[in-house]
Amino acid sequence: MRAGWTSNAGVEIRDLVPARVRRAWSEQGLCPDRDLYTLFSGQVQRHPDRTAVIDSAGSVDYAELDARARHIAARLAESGLGEGDIIAVRVPNGRDAVAAELAVSAIGAVALPYPPGLGSRGPASLLARARARAIIVSHLSDAVPGAHLPCLEAVFTLGEGGEGGEGGEGGEGGQGSQAAQSLAAPARQPFLPRPVDPEAPARILVSSGSEAEPKMVAYSHNAMAGGRATYVRALHAGDGPMRNLVLVPLASSFGSCGTSVTLAALGGTLLLQESFDPDAALRMIVEHRPTHVFGVPTMLHRLAEQPPAPGEDFTGLQAVVSSGADLPDATAEACRARFDRRVITVYGSSDGVNCHTASTGPGPEAGTGLPDPAVARIRIIDETGAAVPTGQPGEICARGPMTPLCYVADPGLDARYRTSTGWVRTGDRGLLDEHGRLHVLGRIKQIVVRGGYNISPAEVERELAAHAAVAEVACVGVPDPELGERLCACVRETPGAPAPDLRELTVFLESQRGLERRKLPELLLRVQEMPLGPTGKICRRTLALLAARETSGIR
Repeated sequence: MRAGWTSNAGVEIRDLVPARVRRAWSEQGLCPDRDLYTLFSGQVQRHPDRTAVIDSAGSVDYAELDARARHIAARLAESGLGEGDIIAVRVPNGRDAVAAELAVSAIGAVALPYPPGLGSRGPASLLARARARAIIVSHLSDAVPGAHLPCLEAVFTLGEGGEGGEGGEGGEGGQGSQAAQSLAAPARQPFLPRPVDPEAPARILVSSGSEAEPKMVAYSHNAMAGGRATYVRALHAGDGPMRNLVLVPLASSFGSCGTSVTLAALGGTLLLQESFDPDAALRMIVEHRPTHVFGVPTMLHRLAEQPPAPGEDFTGLQAVVSSGADLPDATAEACRARFDRRVITVYGSSDGVNCHTASTGPGPEAGTGLPDPAVARIRIIDETGAAVPTGQPGEICARGPMTPLCYVADPGLDARYRTSTGWVRTGDRGLLDEHGRLHVLGRIKQIVVRGGYNISPAEVERELAAHAAVAEVACVGVPDPELGERLCACVRETPGAPAPDLRELTVFLESQRGLERRKLPELLLRVQEMPLGPTGKICRRTLALLAARETSGIR
């Protein structure tokens, strides 16, 4: 992307990293300098019969997956879509989602994946702000037909007939101008790919919504197949190809390690569930022998809770990989006990930061591991932007081959979270120790202010998770007319353990974990299941609303 990129609908995507820095990364071999579909085509040529995807429908090899992707690309291209377009993909995990994303890359367009279902407000906002010209769905309801989307010209479905046929109805705005088109219909002519600028945008990652609206972050082909692939490759200890069971949605930031990385960049095998089911996931581990399991802590905890099956065998499994949220010590230990394998924690986000414990191993002294300059350099800055001394806390900043281009359709976020030289300001507080290891101390903004005193929910959660009766915990602030906020501990109890009350938990925190009294939770909310967002992470906004409602009578 030598001179910037503007979509056919007028959305500008700029590279905030200086061009000379990007060139240096490619010259050093840290980025492949080829687009994602060209990389995938190379994998097809080298091992056409290797299994590419295993899902609920069975397995598909690289040659068959490529044929699917080319067919979809041909259908998109003959509808006038191509370079300069942003195409949304709302398809459940499986071979169709993978083929659709590869097809979008093949025609030189930019993929905007977002998980299907879960309401229409968020998806409508994303489609409108990105000015997506087309959307690929499994079900027409995921095309948000009631929204006013004047830039959305085409809706594509994956089936044949009914919701997957030609007769679907669009909604108001652009998508109402024509019926939904089936990607299963024959293409008029074969698709002939051509190379795409590897520095051009390839995929838009979407945050899970810590802001008022989900953030959209644009990544180039080089950033996906370079820095992001380098981090995943570093998790692998064997000589053969990776076999990655990805429990999170492929449309999530963490799930972006699927199509672009596991397949296009690394030539591995991708194991997928349409939606997370811990019992079925365990069967996949036993039957299909993944080398790595990728999940958020909530998923991994539920997986570790599953009772052992007779003759259970985890041969081939190298590691369980956690990201998306802090991994409680209790969950890490449960995974180690259940699988007898390494547990790797990854600190990362859609904004463009990464560090993991693959080389250091877990433990308080290791923090979140050693930053890899081939992925992203890490530095710690103060409020003025100046670097702080070793061992001193400040804001974590990152820049490297995985660094995204910019935020999409939001220059305010660029001004807030990117420096003039392209460094990403994460909004996280941390420090680098004398060995260069990164220690993440929590969100700068994610605090509860009680009577003028700042309380870190992450710190309280970390200590509460050590209680034997606590299976999962999240702490949120609830409004209080006198103190501003009070801290509420939202707890899912360990099955079979005696239910702890608030006093037992606070005594545990103070006497056994050494937590200051002013940090102790004052309210307790018991939940049967934690509410989850689209990416499988705990939805704190929902918990905060529940906590405020359920505790209103005791405040």
